[in-house]
Amino acid sequence: MAKKPDKPWRILGAAAFLTVPLIALSLDVAKNDPSVSSAEMKPKASQSLLLDIARTDSGYVVVGERGHILISEDGKVWRQVNVPTRSTLATVSAQGAAVWAAGHDGVILNSTDAGRTWQRQRAQPWAADSQSLTNGSPVLDTLFVSASEGYAVGAYSLLLKTVDGGASWSELSIGGSMPAQKSSELVATDSGVFDDSDLTLAAESDPHLNAIARTASGRLLVMGERGAGFRSDDSGATWSSIRLPYGGSVFGLLSLGGEQVLSFGLRGNVYQSDDAGSVWRKIDSGTETSLIGGTVSADGSILLVGGNGTVVLRRPGESA
Repeated sequence: MAKKPDKPWRILGAAAFLTVPLIALSLDVAKNDPSVSSAEMKPKASQSLLLDIARTDSGYVVVGERGHILISEDGKVWRQVNVPTRSTLATVSAQGAAVWAAGHDGVILNSTDAGRTWQRQRAQPWAADSQSLTNGSPVLDTLFVSASEGYAVGAYSLLLKTVDGGASWSELSIGGSMPAQKSSELVATDSGVFDDSDLTLAAESDPHLNAIARTASGRLLVMGERGAGFRSDDSGATWSSIRLPYGGSVFGLLSLGGEQVLSFGLRGNVYQSDDAGSVWRKIDSGTETSLIGGTVSADGSILLVGGNGTVVLRRPGESA
């Protein structure tokens, strides 16, 4: 009999925000394209859709829709800053005063002064004449392990790496499709009814990559749709496939120290691994609402947030 999952999470309630799916926009390449146009300064930008937050050496940076970026020294008073894009920004990472924000249209921005001023490092909006699978792909997560080395992942297996702080980005291969947990052709029986195996979804050949994390030993993990996962032991040069015991999508990854990682995503599913993704165990989150983002606090508490303002918390020392 399978071990009943632990229930270490407590639901804190509803936060005052709404998370929506991130969709790549199809836009003609032009000098006034939103990806290369300055964001509009809005008096109510702090009340707009904000999708990610990072802590710098002097405060906080949040990013969101229409290229909105706001900074704060105390996390209470926020002000919008000028940004050279109107594309929705989905992710932000920081190393001291160096900050990177990225999102739709393949945009990646950089700040060297804790978010006060920004420069555009990359923009790749959809182009009609491009045959690239990642044409116009949004960047969905970023990870910087130093002020020079960083990674970005996104739709259609987009995987980028920089070793010069984002001045240049190289596209890496994640290794192709994940093996399906079950394979079957969608063929109805004579009665016209599909059984469970017929309804099983095959693995995507180029899955969207939603999250990236790094363990203490330097291993990189990338997770995405339909339980797809990959691991690299050589800073992204080569990758091997890993898979959760759950075929749904993962929206976030957290490094918990050592080789421990936590994945979370569709329908409130949370899984933890103590060996960098080789073996996973389910952790009951107490909710069936999809979990979109999370963080680990200084005291080891884990906070996850999701749809409909869901917020769940696991304190240090509680069952894992």
